[in-house]
Amino acid sequence: MKLSKILSVLSLLVFPLQGFAADTLDTGHTAWILTSTALVLFMTLPGLALFYGGLVRAKNVLSVLMQCFAITCVVTIIWVIGGYSLAFSDGGAMNDWIGGTSNFFMSNVGRDSLSGAIPESVFSMFQMTFAIITPALIVGGFAERMRFSAMLMFSVLWFVLVYLPICHWVWGGGWLAQMGLLDFAGGTVVHITAGVAAIVTAMVLGNRSGFPTTQMMPHNLTMTVTGAGMLWVGWFGFNAGSALAANGDAGMAMLVTHISAATGAITWMAIEWVKFGKPSALGIVTGMVAGLGTITPASGFVGPMAALFIGLTAGSVCFVATQFIKQRLRIDDSLDVFPVHGVGGIIGTLFAGLFVSSQFGGAGLAEGMTTTSQVIVQLTGVLATAGWTALLTFVILKVVGMFVSLRVSAEDENEGLDLVLHEEKGYNL
Repeated sequence: MKLSKILSVLSLLVFPLQGFAADTLDTGHTAWILTSTALVLFMTLPGLALFYGGLVRAKNVLSVLMQCFAITCVVTIIWVIGGYSLAFSDGGAMNDWIGGTSNFFMSNVGRDSLSGAIPESVFSMFQMTFAIITPALIVGGFAERMRFSAMLMFSVLWFVLVYLPICHWVWGGGWLAQMGLLDFAGGTVVHITAGVAAIVTAMVLGNRSGFPTTQMMPHNLTMTVTGAGMLWVGWFGFNAGSALAANGDAGMAMLVTHISAATGAITWMAIEWVKFGKPSALGIVTGMVAGLGTITPASGFVGPMAALFIGLTAGSVCFVATQFIKQRLRIDDSLDVFPVHGVGGIIGTLFAGLFVSSQFGGAGLAEGMTTTSQVIVQLTGVLATAGWTALLTFVILKVVGMFVSLRVSAEDENEGLDLVLHEEKGYNL
């Protein structure tokens, strides 16, 4: 007994409080977030690019791939110049709304600087991949008709004026974070912003020529299913990586992510089978994405059975939303960004507040919170995110439209964006 006590004292002398230091590098956590970062970037390139590319007509496939690629590049540059700082640094008197300038041009982000138990360089790169995929998701709302120059201008302004402030509100210590909003991996920051921006853009640009009477079938569902598989795998980095550690939260986030994706896919497929008589590859992969997007804000807070319910709700509600928006409202959100990501993000954000309670197998409510008060906070986050995004998206489109035409002419649209805008063809058969 005495020997064990002596060894314990010696171990503390040799390894002084290593396990309790708040700012000590943890190589296990770092390795997981490095892996997650690569997985999330993999979601955009090539995952989302292939998923969207297969859904458009053959004459526009390169335009979609080009847009995803270009957005990846320009967002990276803006992130380095000031995006990371505005999203995550202390904004002083303005901190409720936006970050400060202390990390402009990645100043103070060195080899040895830490963010918790991981290098700050890794944290910044991980968050950059979220910043990249969000405006890339909006591409699905205006696919096959927006000018490339207008797309670039819009994406830059939208990223600075919409994504960065909302990211700071939720994850950077802003006013929604202070209220206690639960958004583990991007229900508000990513999915609601992208979904709302997509439908506003679709309405401002107007429908594609021939919509809704002309059939506009996906040209390559093999490409789409391949991209969907990449999104499913990459989403483990998206959600489980948002724990920022290799721990039980990451493990549960990965489990519930998979459950919701699978349930959403089967639910969508089943509804389609009953309604149309046959299940489709497009339906099952769209249901999967709906399940993934809906579980995202709740992934670190809920348990497996809640994930099953969330996936079931995502597959059914998002299916109805796609039918309603295109058939009833006749809004040409080309690749269903709002009904899948926007509606899914709203449902998931609200369900995070409901199912976080330990009585539902969740992580448990914060001290002083009740289920009702938490759901009210979640609703506040949904409304604030959707309202800011809709208003700013509309204003940005009008400003960009003052300098360049937002969409191609009817003749150019008929010929296809690949040839008209890029002088290239996706296929030479």
